[in-house]
Amino acid sequence: MSPPEGRRAAVASPTLAFMTRFAAITQPLIGIIGLTMVTLGLLFWTGNALTLIPLHMLLGLLLVLILWSLAVVGAVAGVNPVHVGVTALWGFLMPVLGLAQGALLPGDAHPVIQVLHLLVGLAGIALAGSLAARIRRRGDRHGEIG
Repeated sequence: MSPPEGRRAAVASPTLAFMTRFAAITQPLIGIIGLTMVTLGLLFWTGNALTLIPLHMLLGLLLVLILWSLAVVGAVAGVNPVHVGVTALWGFLMPVLGLAQGALLPGDAHPVIQVLHLLVGLAGIALAGSLAARIRRRGDRHGEIG
């Protein structure tokens, strides 16, 4: 037997509040990680700070974990399943390309892969930010402050 509607709403409210807060926390974090990664990437393209490549990779992993976490939270919050699915799948594409890029199109054509890596990363940042915003909007519509 399902709980009465009022009880279901009372149970769902703390969960939605948590999801809204999670999205509110991740939004600026995504921006900071993204800006740091792009800055490091530009340094690498110019042949500088190559010793920081492991940091770039670690931040990329953190961004992927945030993408996947937002996808789970977005699915539970009832965000558009297409947006949630694309975000989750993008989280798989990012490390595959990031880790394989050194072996792809070596030589004079390699800048094509570097630009693709940048574009895939920027798209991941945008997907994470927009999914976090959609989660927050769902909470705002239901009276939860994030």
